[in-house]
Order: sequence, then C-alpha cells, then structure tokens
Amino acid sequence: MAGRIEDYALIGDMQTAALVCRDGTADWLCLPRFDSHAVFAGILGTEEHGFWRIGPAHADDAEPPAADRRRYVGDSLILESVWDAPGRGTVRVTDFMPPRDGAPQLVRIVEGVSGRVRMRSALRMRFSYGRVVPWVHQVEGRTVAVAGPDSIWLDTDVETHGEHLTTYSDFTVKEGDRVAFTISWQPSHRPQPPLADPMGALEATTEFWREWVDHCTYRGPYREAVVRSLITLKALTYAPTGGIVAAPTTSLPEDIGGVRNWDYRYTWLRDAAITLSSLLRTGYREEARAWREWLLRAVAGDPENLQIMYGIAGERELGEAELDWLPGYENSAPVRVGNGAANQLQLDVYGEVTEALHLAHMTGLSRNDYASLLQLKLIRYLEDHWDQPDEGIWEVRGPRRHFVHSKVMAWVAVDRTIKLIESGDADGPLDKWAELRDTIHRDVCEKGYDPERNTFTQSYGSKELDASLLLIPQVGFLPPDDKRVIGTIEAIQRELSTSDGFILRYPTEGSDEGVDGLPGDEGAFLACSFWMADDLAMIGRVDEARRLFEKLLALRNDLGLLAEEWDPRLQRQVGNFPQAFSHVPLIDTALRLTASGAYGG
Repeated sequence: MAGRIEDYALIGDMQTAALVCRDGTADWLCLPRFDSHAVFAGILGTEEHGFWRIGPAHADDAEPPAADRRRYVGDSLILESVWDAPGRGTVRVTDFMPPRDGAPQLVRIVEGVSGRVRMRSALRMRFSYGRVVPWVHQVEGRTVAVAGPDSIWLDTDVETHGEHLTTYSDFTVKEGDRVAFTISWQPSHRPQPPLADPMGALEATTEFWREWVDHCTYRGPYREAVVRSLITLKALTYAPTGGIVAAPTTSLPEDIGGVRNWDYRYTWLRDAAITLSSLLRTGYREEARAWREWLLRAVAGDPENLQIMYGIAGERELGEAELDWLPGYENSAPVRVGNGAANQLQLDVYGEVTEALHLAHMTGLSRNDYASLLQLKLIRYLEDHWDQPDEGIWEVRGPRRHFVHSKVMAWVAVDRTIKLIESGDADGPLDKWAELRDTIHRDVCEKGYDPERNTFTQSYGSKELDASLLLIPQVGFLPPDDKRVIGTIEAIQRELSTSDGFILRYPTEGSDEGVDGLPGDEGAFLACSFWMADDLAMIGRVDEARRLFEKLLALRNDLGLLAEEWDPRLQRQVGNFPQAFSHVPLIDTALRLTASGAYGG
C-alpha cells in the first residue's frame, strides 16, 4: 500500500527521479527519463505494479516497518534512512541516483550501525507502468530483467533468488558491514552496462551536490528552506536539454478519490520561467542559460503558436491517455499520461516567458539575439490576440473566458519588451507598443474590476475571485498601495482562505462543475498561499506575512518537500510531488521577507 504523499523522499539524477517511502520502498521510478514509462508504479496501484523495498526483515503478514528517522545527507539529494530494530541493532540505508553520462542508476547501500539485523531486499520490476512482467534471468552472475526495448541490471554481492515474480535478497548485517545494491537501465539490444561502483558513485554524488550548493548566494535566515527548494528545482531539471519538469510524477490527486489527476512530467513555460527567475536571483546562471537555450529550441520556427508546455526535449505532441489497469493513488482514477492541456490557449505564458527573458537580460546573462527576436515576435502575436478569451493560468477545461490574470500578463509582455527596446538591445515600434500597453491596462481596470466590492475579479463580468490576482502588484501592473490592490488582497483573504489561513485558487463548489469544468474539490494551492504572504509584505503587513510564511514552511514534510496543494480537511499534502510551482514561490517569499527584515529570531 502506498504511503501518504508526504511520506515520500525524492532522489534523482537530473534526468529522472524516484520516490522512496518511509518504509524503504521505492514506489515510483521512470527510466530512462522523467517522462518514460514507469518501472515502479506501485504508488499508483499496488505492489503488483512494481516496487523495490529494502529494510529490516518482517513477517509476511505484517506491514514493513517505517524508518525511525531519515534525512538528506547535508545539502544533497542523498537519502539516509535509519531503523532501530528492537533487540537486534541499528541499520542505515543510503539511497541516491548518481548524476550520469551513461546508464541511469539507483544505488542503495545498507550499513550495519550496531548489533546484527536481518535484512530483506524485495525487487519487483514491472515495465510499461506495471503492465508488463519482464523476463528475469542471470547473465555472468548479474540479474537482468528484459521486456521489449528495456533492460534493468541488478548488481549486488549478496545472493538473490526469485519467488512470486519478485527478486529477493535475504542477508544479515552487523556493525561495520556494508552491502550495496545497484540497478542500471540499458536498452535491451545493447551490451550489458559496466559493473556498478557504488562507493565511488556515492563519493562523486556527494561532491557534485557540495559544489552545486556552494554557488548559492542566499545567506538569509531561511537558508535551510531555500537551499532545499533549490536542490529540488535542480533535481527537476533535465540536464541534457535544460528543460524543467513541473513535477516528477503523474496522477497524484488534487482531490483524494477524485478525477483531478494530471501528468506533470513536462515543461510548462510558466513553471519553468518562474523557476528560472528564482535560480537567477540565487546565483544559478548556468541553469538559467540552459533553460533559455531550451526555450529557443522548443519554440523555434513557430513562436507565434506558443504552446503552454512541451516535452523535456522540446517535444510538442503530448497526447493524453488513461491507464485503466492502474487503480490510482488511493483509488483516485483515472491515471493519466500525457497532457491534453498542451493545446490550450493561455495568454499569460507570453508574459511569463517575456518576464524571464527580461530578468535574464537585466542580470547580465550573455546576450542572445534570437531571444530578443523571440520577444518581438511574441508581442506581434499579442497585438492581434491579447483581447481573446482563453483557458487561463489554471488550464480550465470549461469554456474560455477573459481571465484578468491573462490580460495582466499580456500587459507584462508588452511592458518588458518596451523596456528591452528602450535599453537599446532591440528595435521595435516603441510608440505603437506603448499605446498597446496603455490599452491593455485600461481594459483590465475597466472590465476586470468590481468597484462595488473594491476588488479585481477572476474574469471580465464575473463575481468570482481568483488567487492569480495576487500577482498584480508583484508584476508591477499596479503599485502595492493602490486601493484596488489592497481591496483585492483583502477580498481574497475573506473569500478564498481556508480555516487555517491558506489560499484556494478559486471556488470549486463541491461536486458541481464550476469554472474549471471538473467535479469535486481541491485543497489550498500552496503557490497561492506564498503569493499572499508576498502581497502582505508588499502592503506593509510584514508580521502577518511572516506568520503565514512560517505556517507554510511547517507544511513541508520532514525532508523539506512540498506537493502542489494542502488538503485542510484531511490535513495532508495532495497533488503531484514534489512540485516546482510550490518551491519557487517559497524561495521568492523568503527573499522578500529577508530583504524587508521581516523574520523571527
């Protein structure tokens, strides 16, 4: 049975990632890429769909014991889980995925700390999201599982045996003993991969993370939370191309037992752009440069038809399908792969991309003439399309609307491009676009504002609120002290806050299909809650902002990780995990509060 979402740890190699539960079970792993088919899909089904557990031996009819404590080793993505086995001793398991040039590997090292502890490794490999049972056999003393184009090689010094279509290893460790297991993926038509070197890989992985974290320029009071979020964002970066996935998982539900289950293993322009912003402001210029190059390749040849998301190598076709053999996380079905929202019209992405390119330019990232040309092409598109209805930031599957946030971000795109022209680094019709900027601004203030309630609204003519309106002062559309901004912040606090003070994206209103065209509810959206803390700080309510921020930090799991949402009824994390769109605003709010001096201690 899968654990709660917050029971999982992330390990990864900047090309794919695994989720490891408190009981030592790897329940999710796609090989060789984030968006490949899963070989462990137990988190979306049962153990029949693939898992790998290493921990103290237990009775077959008993639940595997959870680790007594766990942590990441320093500022790294190396996980240590420790069990105190009563009357037997203490054992530690170290899990990691070494950054790679060759075959992807998952390494698990068992160490005896004290006493003598009987251990078991149970490895059930299933290809194609748990549907295909591989042929498992021995080749020159190594265990290999083969199915179609894929093969996985298991290396270990202890004996293995097969039973119930599972590969087991039963062994005992005493103080000072060390037993390593490594699985390596390889195309099945290729020769076997080199023998693993677990200890050498551990040393190299430790050094990689030490050097990477040393580049962080943030030295404020929230450094632990910021660094862990930065490491998480780095782990969600696909190193060969610079693309950034929104999350490493699919179909972890926003509503337990419901249908709000989506595949997030792709690069949303919005998520990637705000990730780039956070990386730039904390010293990570190389990641920002790589993302800009990914963007230029992804949109090359057709920038006017900007998609809201692409594959991690820039793929455009992300067709959505349902895996009906998987029951879903806690019976939250359907399980989806691919994402049909890729073909939606979301005008806000033009603003997010332009803002990211603008920030890269302002922070001295080396000039790229094609990036400037791309900005100009995007504005020429917006000239003719900014006043159209769209699906908006939240990818609604209901009718298109004139979403206020989309119009505001269209204004951002024009404004930042005007600034580029004024800096002398691009040529364009300055007067014409200045007039366009004023036209969009006037349109939003006239049609997207409710003077009776003193608040901007979700869309033109609507009465609903939307937490994306919190970004109005953050992007500079209006100053923080504008009465309309303050009124909007206070209205969202009144109407979109949960009982514990966190912020919903918009009203979902139970089982009836609302603006997003879907049944069911969802939790408080964590990014929106961080935006509220930001806004409170901007309007001078810094103590309130700090209290909200620190409440949000308390929602992180014991390893500092956040999913997409928080369910206030169930008091647990929900949605895909870990979520870039939660960790980025955490960083941004920490930077703002640090700059304002609004922190405790």
